[in-house]
Amino acid sequence: MEKKQKTVIAVVFIALVAAVGLWNVDLSQGYLVISELVENHEDYVGQNVNTMGTIKNGTLDMSTGGISFILQDSEDDSFEVEVEYTGSLPANLVEGSGISISGKMVSNNRVEATQIVMGCPSKYTE
Repeated sequence: MEKKQKTVIAVVFIALVAAVGLWNVDLSQGYLVISELVENHEDYVGQNVNTMGTIKNGTLDMSTGGISFILQDSEDDSFEVEVEYTGSLPANLVEGSGISISGKMVSNNRVEATQIVMGCPSKYTE
């Protein structure tokens, strides 16, 4: 196989992985880092937000009423928000996982998520 063919196959593979990873992720609103949500919560309370981070170890609670956990900023774990989610349990949801969420920020440190996607998209705003 020629080098050019290998390069084309690699590019197609990367594009496919990116498309599958971002399936059902709304990037139109952009993704905010958790530190931005926490430091400027007055701008986001009552608004729909998209953010990403890591599920803090020891906080994942999966009960019949829903799922709750603390989501830490991936860059500075001193910033965190509480997340409550009542939808379908995402596959492979475990503590220490990187995830992205969409939902409504209901207080200065809590988000009611309507969507959880395993793995984090690469687009975000600071």
